[in-house]
Amino acid sequence: MKKAFITDCEGPVSKNDNAFETAAHFIPNGDKLFTVISRYDDALADALKRPNYKPGSTLKFIIPFFKAYSVTDSKMKKFSAQTLILISDSQETLRHIRKLAYTFIVSTSYEHYIAAVCKAIRFPFKNTYCTKASLNKYRITKTEKALYKQLAKTISQMPLIEIPQKANSLQDFSPKDRETIERLDRIFFEELPKTSAGRIFSEIDPVGGSEKAEAIREAANKFGFSLRDIMYVGDSITDEEAFKLVRDNGGLAVSFNGNHYAVRNAEIAILSESSLVTAAIADIFSKLGKQETLKAAARWNLETLKKLQINKSLLTRLFASPPGIPPKVKIVTPENMRTLAEESSRFRKKVRGEAVGGLA
Repeated sequence: MKKAFITDCEGPVSKNDNAFETAAHFIPNGDKLFTVISRYDDALADALKRPNYKPGSTLKFIIPFFKAYSVTDSKMKKFSAQTLILISDSQETLRHIRKLAYTFIVSTSYEHYIAAVCKAIRFPFKNTYCTKASLNKYRITKTEKALYKQLAKTISQMPLIEIPQKANSLQDFSPKDRETIERLDRIFFEELPKTSAGRIFSEIDPVGGSEKAEAIREAANKFGFSLRDIMYVGDSITDEEAFKLVRDNGGLAVSFNGNHYAVRNAEIAILSESSLVTAAIADIFSKLGKQETLKAAARWNLETLKKLQINKSLLTRLFASPPGIPPKVKIVTPENMRTLAEESSRFRKKVRGEAVGGLA
């Protein structure tokens, strides 16, 4: 049975957080605005576990503010293409893997950005799942534009929510953070839905959380491969459901420069400035299966890999002396999970920058 390789985009393929960067570019204090909303998103999805709430909803919450500052589809496409930064060797990695396995990108990112990535790396857009969002489709009044601008200013001045470890109710948060969460609840679930944003919120469905898992099921059904034959690569909270689906059905879950959400749900953690490590692991998985891949990851070195059927050219490049930090491959265990998550989170910030690397 031919294997399947499915990867997130931002993190494993590219260094950007396109929605964050778009907000920072077009909206005054947009970086702070996006970060406040993103942390609120994490609190609802991970700590409070709001019913029917999916991680990645920041991408629909931010749309009214894009509209207020006259962001159009053409502006987003142009900005995405101009600011695209790829992980080293990502084009070569995906080209190599496509020869071995069914290959897909499943991303929470907007379609404008994914189209730019696909063009840059020559990857078929038809093999992607991403957030559909046509900004030109929506019209807002001058009164709404003024309201959205004022709310954007208000939110950008809010403190960042600190999510306590093991928090599972609003009472576990500090009084200041409870106040912030309650105010944002009113904004996004009471005030904005009464405006044109209500239509935006109901029609835009970010591909995060359960939607990523559903995209994987759809691809498997369409192309006829089993969930146990999937290697999934992710790096953030939006990948948790995808990780669980693949891992629980016998497939392989891999974190690439992931934060703690990714590492705690993965079986293998990669810390690397180059995506060639991903290509090597996918090479082993496609030829020898999951168990042999886990064995190789447990004793990751040149001598071990020479004994496997891995592509020799790829192996030579992988262990050539790079100018940066040598790649690290580790099996995630209950004993090393916390330490490994902390190390991976630090490395993530080094590769993608503090602002983007700090987002969940």
